[in-house]
Amino acid sequence: MIAIYPGSFDPITLGHLDIIERGQKLFDCVIVAVLCNTNKKPLFSVEKRLEQIRQCTQHLTNVKVDSFTGLTVDYAKLHKAGVLLRGLRVLSDFEKELQMAHTNKTLSGKIETVFLATTTEYSFLSSSTVKEIAQFGGEISHLVPKNVAKDLCLYYSKSH
Repeated sequence: MIAIYPGSFDPITLGHLDIIERGQKLFDCVIVAVLCNTNKKPLFSVEKRLEQIRQCTQHLTNVKVDSFTGLTVDYAKLHKAGVLLRGLRVLSDFEKELQMAHTNKTLSGKIETVFLATTTEYSFLSSSTVKEIAQFGGEISHLVPKNVAKDLCLYYSKSH
């Protein structure tokens, strides 16, 4: 079965990577799908985020990386995926994710949402938190893959 792990991944964190690594053990293929959301102003371009994700998942043979626009369920149908994979950190994530899962179910009754609880070590972690720490020169090497830490340090060194 194919699973889609959708998100903005701006940037990908070790929490995201944890979900990808655990998910690829459960499914035949996991497609990490970067959503091109015109309502958000991402730090990194879609192309850069795809490159970052490809670099840190290259050791996972059944993980593919792609981008999409539009509805996640339409993307899932296009790729014949039966599952949307989502990570849960805290209770507020659950409320939002459950609402989204119910909405997606009304759009396509054939696609299920599977939630993986984030490893405790990463339960506090978000892309926004990482960007804020990096912006002020804080240590982020324990929060993101090495290639992403380099990109963030480079980005914020140029913006100051």
